[in-house]
Amino acid sequence: MGRGRVELKRIENKINRQVTFSKRRNGLLKKAYELSVLCDAEVALIIFSSRGKLYEFGSAGMNRTLERYQRCCYTPQDANAADRETQSWYQEVSRLKSKYESLQRAQRHLLGEDLGPLSVKELQNLEKQLEGALSAARQRKTQIMMEEMEELRRKERHLGDINKQLKNKLEAEGQGSFRAIQASWDSTALVGNTFSAQSSQSNTMDCEPTLQIGYHHYVPPEGATIARSVAGEGNFIQGWVL
Repeated sequence: MGRGRVELKRIENKINRQVTFSKRRNGLLKKAYELSVLCDAEVALIIFSSRGKLYEFGSAGMNRTLERYQRCCYTPQDANAADRETQSWYQEVSRLKSKYESLQRAQRHLLGEDLGPLSVKELQNLEKQLEGALSAARQRKTQIMMEEMEELRRKERHLGDINKQLKNKLEAEGQGSFRAIQASWDSTALVGNTFSAQSSQSNTMDCEPTLQIGYHHYVPPEGATIARSVAGEGNFIQGWVL
């Protein structure tokens, strides 16, 4: 009994699809090899799986077969178009190379290098360029400095406002503290005055009159001279004072 005809459509089952791909791929690669050997043909086979994996076979080398394919497929018109495109690309590369060398030379001139071959007119143009660049740099510098000064002024005003607020707050708190301290001082002074009055009254009451009989012993001060007697009998110290 022969195998039934297989309907050509996408296999929905993923596993069956992968198994079928592996079997048919191997069979196709085998057929390509057999064709190249049996018929002495140059065969190239390229297969990409659904996951992007590459499978290839080239009896004479893949690159060689592809180059041969390109030579066979291109017509003379296409070849002429390719030559014209290649020529245009060469011209574009040459133009860009010349421009690059010119820019490098101009940069060296601006840096003060390789000025020997320049003429007077070229040097004058270079001088004007440098003066213009210097003027633009100075203007930009001035602009940046003005912006920084404005920013510093803004910060100064902000700090001044904060300082003023702190000063007012400190003055308000200081007045309250001063009033409290003054009240404390007044109460302390009142208590001290009362204590002094009581002490003076106590001292007055403690004092009593005393009676002294006789005379006080006289002690002469330092540097005082000792009196001599008129009769010349000898020196003596006055023992009492009237």
